[in-house]
Amino acid sequence: MKKIPKNCLPFDEEYCLAQFRSLLSADSTTGLFREVQELVLREIKALGFPVHVTHKGGVIADMGGEGNTLVLSAHLDDIGLMVRRVNADGTLNVCPVGGLYPLYCMEENVRVHTRDGQVYTGTVCRTPNSIHVTEEEIRQEMSDYRKNVCVVLDRPVKTAADTRALGVETGDMIALEPRMTVSGGYIKSRFVDDKACAAVLLTVMKAIRDNKVKLPRKVLAYFAQYEEIGHGTTWLPEGVKDYLALDIAPTGPDQNSEEHKVSIFAKDSRFPYHWELTNEVRQAAVLNKIDFVMDVFTPHYGTDGDASVLAGHDIRHAAIGPGTANSHGYERTHIDGLKNTYLLTLAYLLA
Repeated sequence: MKKIPKNCLPFDEEYCLAQFRSLLSADSTTGLFREVQELVLREIKALGFPVHVTHKGGVIADMGGEGNTLVLSAHLDDIGLMVRRVNADGTLNVCPVGGLYPLYCMEENVRVHTRDGQVYTGTVCRTPNSIHVTEEEIRQEMSDYRKNVCVVLDRPVKTAADTRALGVETGDMIALEPRMTVSGGYIKSRFVDDKACAAVLLTVMKAIRDNKVKLPRKVLAYFAQYEEIGHGTTWLPEGVKDYLALDIAPTGPDQNSEEHKVSIFAKDSRFPYHWELTNEVRQAAVLNKIDFVMDVFTPHYGTDGDASVLAGHDIRHAAIGPGTANSHGYERTHIDGLKNTYLLTLAYLLA
C-alpha cells in the first residue's frame, strides 16, 4: 500500500457534475436502459477506452492494466413505476419498479414511456386529489398504490378508452423527474443513487486518461443495469478477482454516514463485505488522509457486489460511496462526498 502524491489527479468537479446532469437527462427506470447505455458508451469512447456491451444492457470499459482483475461498478438504472392497469376514468393505476414507496413520489412529475416509443408527461396524485374536498378520515389514510394513488396524464382523457387511444397500456414504464439542483455544494436530486456514483466513476476514468496513468492491475469499469431489482452484475467477465462497488451510503440516526464524507461499507442487509478487501480499502483511506467513515447498512440495503457473490463468483467484494440523505426519495449529497469517493477510488486503484 502506498500514498498518492498530494495534488496528484485532482478532482474535476465541473466534469463530474456535468456527467451527473447528462446521466439524469436519460430516463432509465430499471429495464428502460437503451438511452442511458448509449450516452455512457459515447462518453467512454470519447475518453478512448475499449468498451464492451453485455447482452442485457450493461457497459464494461477496459481501463488498462494486467492481471488480477478488479471491477469497479456503478449502476445506471433508477427506481420508478410501471402501469399496472388503465383506470375507468383514464388515470393510471401503478406499481413500483424497485424500492419506490408512495410516500416518496407523491405529487412528482413523471414521463410515461409506451412500448411503441411515445412519451407522455403526467403527475403522481392521490385520489381524491384535492384536500379541500376530501373527508377527514380519507385524508388520514396512508398512500397506497393499490387503492388511492394514480398517475394523471397531461392529456384531456376522461375514460380508459381515451387513454388507450394514446397508446398507453399495462406494462408501460414511468420515470420520475430528477429535479437536480446544486446550492452551497449540496446536490439535491432524485437518482443520486446511483448516477452520482456513475459520474464519479467516469471522472476517475478521465483522470486516468488525462494523466496517462499505468494501472498496477487490470481494472474494468462496469456500468450496470438492473441493480435496483437485484441482478445487475450476476454475470462477470472471466478472470475477475476483486469487486469494488460505488453506491450511495444512506444517512440516518443510527448511521455514521455523512454527506461530506465517503463511507466504507462493513456490512449490509445481506452479509458483511470481505474482511481483507475492506481493510485494504480502509488502509488506502487512512494512508491518504481521505475523509471517511466505516458504516453498516441494515435492514434494507445491498449493492451489485452482493449480486455477484450470490451468483457464485469466487471474488472478494467491498463497497464505498458518498453519504446520501433521503435515499430512494428526493436525495441529497454534497460535492465533498463525491470528491472523497473519487479520491478513495483512485487511492485504492493506485495502491
